[in-house]
Amino acid sequence: MSADPAPLPLPYTAPELERRLGSDWSRLLWSAYRWMRTARSLDDRMVALQRQGRVGFYGPATGQEAVSIAAGLAVQENDWVFPGLREQLVALVRGHPLTTYVHHLFADGLDPAQGRQMPCHPTAREVRYVSMSSCVGTQISHAVGCAYGFRFRNDDAVSLAFFGDGATSVNDFHAGMNFAGVYHLPVVFCCTNNQWAISLPVEKQSRVKELAEKGGAYGMPGRRVDGSDFVESYLRLSEALDSARRGEGPSLLEFVVYRMSAHSTSDDPSRYQPPDWTQRARQHDPVRRMEHLLGALGLLSQDIVREIDRQIDATLRDAIATAERTAAPAPETLERDVLASLPAASPAGG
Repeated sequence: MSADPAPLPLPYTAPELERRLGSDWSRLLWSAYRWMRTARSLDDRMVALQRQGRVGFYGPATGQEAVSIAAGLAVQENDWVFPGLREQLVALVRGHPLTTYVHHLFADGLDPAQGRQMPCHPTAREVRYVSMSSCVGTQISHAVGCAYGFRFRNDDAVSLAFFGDGATSVNDFHAGMNFAGVYHLPVVFCCTNNQWAISLPVEKQSRVKELAEKGGAYGMPGRRVDGSDFVESYLRLSEALDSARRGEGPSLLEFVVYRMSAHSTSDDPSRYQPPDWTQRARQHDPVRRMEHLLGALGLLSQDIVREIDRQIDATLRDAIATAERTAAPAPETLERDVLASLPAASPAGG
């Protein structure tokens, strides 16, 4: 097996980072890096548990961590996030407890969705993170509708709509983009282009060279961003959020990332990806690129990495052990949160 290629460098100096990110830049990078290590460990552990039959399904976000973490750190408290399929990190970074998320993955009695939602589709209302939907693109219209509500309430909040490259071909994308453009709504459309709509490559998805170009058709700026570069992702998200908050309307950001895993635990990418895809993707690994940057700045050592991983491993082990000890949702929860008041004939209603 050939050695992994060196990661593409992130060419930032300490003075440049201070100028672009502010005086607290090192704390920001450290927070991002720790979340990256957490995310990578979570993906590895949950895929292994699925293979053992201990969780039913899992969709890793390996290779897309920088964008979600940047979003979680860039948003304000009153902003709402409408995820696509791999943005669970946004909820965790915003404060959704990791233990609660693991309860969700096990669909147990402490899962906020009471076992009714797909694994990796958490609901986290306390951090303004709307439950994912496996129906491609529906969250785009929801984000736009929420932003329309902000207008009526004179709220300075912003909606973030996340979706993949494949969702740019569905009706909700066009309807949502057009409505937001016409009404000049505070929405940031975030396309995480991981170059595969399950097995369909992006070049067969659209004729435009860059998906960001589609913003112009709806009267909003579109910008392509290196989504494996945390610094660039954070800056572009911050700019777009500030612009929307100032009343300057919506924008489209296309984050180019490299899917470094199967679409889900139900997928076999070796059947459709070119043989050299994994090697190419490894060059764009956001975790390795961040490690390269922190090392060049003299802020990282192997001892530090080992200690971070030890702490993350202990946290994950505790969360998994707690979830596995938790009973399944009680039968009477089946109708909870479905109707405002249950009919008398309902088993839960007596």
